[in-house]
Amino acid sequence: MNKSSQLYEEAKRLLPGGVSSPVRAFKAVGGEPFFVEKARGSRLYDVDGRAYIDYVCGWGPLILGHAHPQVVAALQEAVARGTCFGTPIEQEVVLARMVTEAFPSIQKVRFVTSGTEATMSALRLARAFTRREKIIKFEGCYHGHSDMLLVAAGSGALTLGIPDSPGVPVGAASTTLVAQYNDLQTVADLFDANYGQIATVILEPVAGNMGVVLPEPGFLPGLRDLCSQHGALLIFDEVITGFRVSYGGAQAVYGVTPDLTCLGKIIGGGLSVGAYGGPAEIMARMAPEGPVYQAGTLSGNPLAMTAGIETLKLLREPGFYDSLDRKAQFLCNGIANAAAEAGVPISQNRIGSMFTTFFTDQPISSYATVKTSNTRLYSSYFHAMLEEGVYFAPSQFEASFVSLAHSQEDLEITVETARKAFQGIR
Repeated sequence: MNKSSQLYEEAKRLLPGGVSSPVRAFKAVGGEPFFVEKARGSRLYDVDGRAYIDYVCGWGPLILGHAHPQVVAALQEAVARGTCFGTPIEQEVVLARMVTEAFPSIQKVRFVTSGTEATMSALRLARAFTRREKIIKFEGCYHGHSDMLLVAAGSGALTLGIPDSPGVPVGAASTTLVAQYNDLQTVADLFDANYGQIATVILEPVAGNMGVVLPEPGFLPGLRDLCSQHGALLIFDEVITGFRVSYGGAQAVYGVTPDLTCLGKIIGGGLSVGAYGGPAEIMARMAPEGPVYQAGTLSGNPLAMTAGIETLKLLREPGFYDSLDRKAQFLCNGIANAAAEAGVPISQNRIGSMFTTFFTDQPISSYATVKTSNTRLYSSYFHAMLEEGVYFAPSQFEASFVSLAHSQEDLEITVETARKAFQGIR
């Protein structure tokens, strides 16, 4: 038994499922997870001495790759000064300035410690601002594990949501309505059926938590119009897409302005962080400026703020996103060609440096089409790649990421490995 297996057996006695977050347990693909000892650049190194080219990138935040020297050096200096003060710090102001400069829709921002906390708080703020209770979310979009968001569609798009996890009170989910991604009519119908009651519409402008699903032309502008017509706020959950698909996030790419934006991942440079922000008029409702309460001991933590600042500095360098896009395009084209040569049907969605390879011959535009994917084939592909030292997400329904640290050699190795993997599973 190798060391990873030994650790996993012990972890299962001490942690639910042996992990601190469910997808890490490999339940969707079978087998056992490997335990990482260290990481640098584009590679993870497990406790048994194996190296993996990493396309999970910490589930998105590591756009520079692992342990970037500039970020590490800044963190080393920050640690020496102290890890938690519980007071305002200059780094909060610096990072807030950088965020507001990158996102014109954000005039004021509140830092928190996770994406879940950001979306939960933004929804509370939206309800307080509009004095309404109901929200609309989209099937397949994940916004963290707060009670009101763990909801499935139920029997139809016009029904009230039902809890999608044991332990979620029916009352907590009863004000959550579920629409279909890329289907404006389902949203319009919900507004009509709940006239004057909907506080906000929340979505990932590019879905990343059912795999990458892109908004169809007119979908995001249509949501903006519907929210404006009905006096509801539009919330973009850009925890994944913020600073990933462009420096100004998906809202810059698609030219649609939300009322509130949730951020995370990249703005912490690999440390725990989240944020939500919007116009000063709306954010003024947050305590201590206003009556809507939210607080956090580690919010604005000096280490997370430092890592975020150093990361964003590097993202502003000329040509950064163009270079990242070329890398991802090369990789996705290579995977697509390899699949075609082997006669394995796949459908790929990509925006910038985030992508998903779906094992289906259908174009992917919604949760329903996502579910046509052959998860058995994906599992075979995943393990074939992993065995050769290439690590993709241990689930068909997740995004993969390319980082600055991925070299041309890494990409070529990955394409050649994919070619062999497809030949083996056809």
